[in-house]
Amino acid sequence: RMLSGYKPKNNVQDSYKILDLEEGCSLDDVRNSYHNLAKKYHPDSSSGVADSKTFIRVEEAYRVVLSDLSAKQKSDPGEEEEDQFKSKSLQHRHYLSFEGVGIGTPSQREKQYMQFRVDRATEQVLEYRQQRLESRYAGSDLSRAKDVRQSKKVKITQAVERLVEDLIQESMAKGDFDNLSGKGKPLQKFSHSPHIDPMTHNLNRILIDNGYQPEWILLQKEIRETIEGLRKSIVASRRKLGEPMTLSEQKQWGRICEQFAEDIRKLNKRVDNFNLVVPILSRQMVHFSTDKEILRARKTYEAVVEKVSDSGMKENEGEEGKWFGWKSSLLKWLKL
Repeated sequence: RMLSGYKPKNNVQDSYKILDLEEGCSLDDVRNSYHNLAKKYHPDSSSGVADSKTFIRVEEAYRVVLSDLSAKQKSDPGEEEEDQFKSKSLQHRHYLSFEGVGIGTPSQREKQYMQFRVDRATEQVLEYRQQRLESRYAGSDLSRAKDVRQSKKVKITQAVERLVEDLIQESMAKGDFDNLSGKGKPLQKFSHSPHIDPMTHNLNRILIDNGYQPEWILLQKEIRETIEGLRKSIVASRRKLGEPMTLSEQKQWGRICEQFAEDIRKLNKRVDNFNLVVPILSRQMVHFSTDKEILRARKTYEAVVEKVSDSGMKENEGEEGKWFGWKSSLLKWLKL
């Protein structure tokens, strides 16, 4: 009752500004703006900016804008009638003859409609045939793709087998198989791996024994042999100098370390070449450190010296024990 008898004090322009709207907006825009502002300023809401006075102003502005929109709709009845006629005409087109196809006189429209039906039936027949063909050859396409993949695998396997056979024939022509230890004897089967074909394993073993190894395997073997030789040589050089070292021996040891560092640098170049050709990332090698290798050689030398000294002490103790045992046995014999 209070709201029905209440007359708002806001004018139309101020009401649009309060609702953050412009004149000419739709009824849905007005309702959405009012709902958002009511949620924001209503005293019972949990918003931090809730205010009863602001909410009353929003309520007044909403009523003013609604009355303004209703007045504008009443003042333009022609547009409303035109909109109603348009909507009715759109709904009425569904009941036109010939499905709304064609223009002109009824006979012309009938001819155009018959042609439309023929075209539509032709398209439906084509779609039906296409669906049948797709469903029929779907399984054949999958089998064809499987056949293509299988043929590729077979071609690769045959290529590898031809390569191995060519290498074997080349080795036989060179006479690499003439000096084999088991020439003229049947090949022995390897029972330790039953999942490997014995013939393939034997062929691989023959190729490896005659030097047909991958490059990265040969490089890895060469690097390991080189580093072992360098480690043994530097330990042997340190043992020759003895302990403690004189001034000249220290200079000689410095020259040995410089040469060792140069050898390590060359070996690291081989490691780089190995990392470029190795096919497995986990098989790559890291560079050897000169300082770590020299420290390792020093520890090895100290361990060897300690072992030699311990063995010498045990020998001396053994000789003294033998001498003492001979003397005691002699005294026992004299007493007898």
